[in-house]
Amino acid sequence: MSILRVALLQLTAHGADQEANLAKGLEACRQARAMGADIALFPEMWSIGYALNNANAERAIGPDSAFLKAFQALARELGLAIAITYLEQWPPRSGIKGAPRNTVSLIDCHGEIKLTYAKVHTCDFGDEGLLTPGDAFPVCTLATRAGAIQIGAMICYDREFPESARALMLGGAEIILVPNACTLDQNRLAQFQTRAFENMVGVAMANYAAPQNNGHSSAFDGIAHGEIDGPGREMKVVEAGEAEGIYLAPFDLDALRAYRERESWGNAYRKPHTYGSLVETGVRAPFIRPDSRR
Repeated sequence: MSILRVALLQLTAHGADQEANLAKGLEACRQARAMGADIALFPEMWSIGYALNNANAERAIGPDSAFLKAFQALARELGLAIAITYLEQWPPRSGIKGAPRNTVSLIDCHGEIKLTYAKVHTCDFGDEGLLTPGDAFPVCTLATRAGAIQIGAMICYDREFPESARALMLGGAEIILVPNACTLDQNRLAQFQTRAFENMVGVAMANYAAPQNNGHSSAFDGIAHGEIDGPGREMKVVEAGEAEGIYLAPFDLDALRAYRERESWGNAYRKPHTYGSLVETGVRAPFIRPDSRR
């Protein structure tokens, strides 16, 4: 078996204190590696502890920041892939100040950034209206100690739109990493499980611990049946409580790949020619909201 172990770093942050968050994050990665993790996954916008407001928008960082470089160096040292989250300067590497982005970068086990994803479905009804939304759902080949994996990311509110996980599945993702920063109730967890089921992908989500949020970091392996036409099986591989901690989510890559080869979900029987309304940009009542951005 080829087992990929994702460490869900269910932490609380030191507010917007980037240096304190950096130190705590580096130590959490070391602990995760000692537990046998292949990938360490942070909650959403770890660099500022999701303390988002106009003032903290000035704390956005770029790709050459000491914060990111520290995690790249640690990834090389430990042979640990790291999904690190931060408030990203945007536009990058220019003399122009732009509205920052809510971002995760996937660093492989050699310390190279292989994918940078910015949250597409920003929460425009709140402080995330200050941010620049992402515009794509990229997938990359990520080198880990467990081997190469096709991987993508969603961030928090993204997972509440089936299109997010569907786009990643269509892009080839086998595992989807999800940094999170909100209350996870039974409905959101059921919704998250559905994303795994309908796309035959593994999903792993790291949330902030209580009292910052309510924990319940979770992972589902996406394998709904253990054999052809067999009975349904439990897809949940881990669900944390509310306390701080590092929780390992093991994914059997061989079993997942075999399942994706034979089963009926994912992309095998879709009818895309009937889905034109999914890309229409108009909004009809009762869903019109003045703060919505297209």
